[in-house]
Amino acid sequence: MKIGLFAINIGACADPAVAAKVAVAAEAAGFESLWTGEHVVLPDPQVPPSPSPPTTPILDPAVTLAFLAAHTRTIRLGTGIIILPQRNPVLLAKELASLDVLSRGRLVFGIGVGYLKPEFDALGIPFVEKGGRSEEYLAAMLALWTMEKPAFEGRFASFAGIQAMPRPVQKPHPEIVFGGHTPDAFRRAARLAKGWYGFALDLEKTRACIEGLKRACAAVGRSFADVEVSITPAPERERPVLDVETAKRFAELGVRRLILYQPRARDEAAMLRVVEQAAHDLVGKLAG
Repeated sequence: MKIGLFAINIGACADPAVAAKVAVAAEAAGFESLWTGEHVVLPDPQVPPSPSPPTTPILDPAVTLAFLAAHTRTIRLGTGIIILPQRNPVLLAKELASLDVLSRGRLVFGIGVGYLKPEFDALGIPFVEKGGRSEEYLAAMLALWTMEKPAFEGRFASFAGIQAMPRPVQKPHPEIVFGGHTPDAFRRAARLAKGWYGFALDLEKTRACIEGLKRACAAVGRSFADVEVSITPAPERERPVLDVETAKRFAELGVRRLILYQPRARDEAAMLRVVEQAAHDLVGKLAG
């Protein structure tokens, strides 16, 4: 079981000094990865399904992870997630290739299609066809990262006669993970990604999602065992960190990475306590 840490760009960790200290502590404690979230803007006032108050500070994922790459050496750096249909794929391919180079090959590219219409409206991006746009943008990015002479022709992106150097350090490209809890998300993970990421799930919801992922893998002729399942467990009020027995039950379901999140850790000391407790309770017993 790999152990990651979520929200390295949110809340308390929007302070660069705090983010750097937490990242260094997590690496020293044996965490496998650090993960960012993303919302370019949040609805004001907060309305469902917006996950956070509008004043929640959220740093840009690529900028944050590039900053933390300079403070760490081995811990992997994951976007959990980037809302792909909101991005220009040519520009994002450059940003993430740069991040992979600066981190010496530590990027995990986590993708989501988005669900907040006010965010899309503010960016001038159509809320319809998010899934198709995401898949096409990913294909365009892979062309830029892997083709000797990059070229792509699609409904939403087209280019030819260009180069974008340097390419990512990881070959053929950085690890790709799709997030989301819908049948479409499971199918994208099965067809297009190394892994799938489920956020804020308990054991029963995880079980249901994994069954959906297994069906999606069977439909495309892929072995479920080849899909790396990452889960952020639903935070518990009673304890800041998941207990080891519950973690083992996630592992029995097929989860291979737990990305811990404690939204009540609202300052540096609280974030560091989460890292310390996870190191004591989980990392030494589960990490691999």
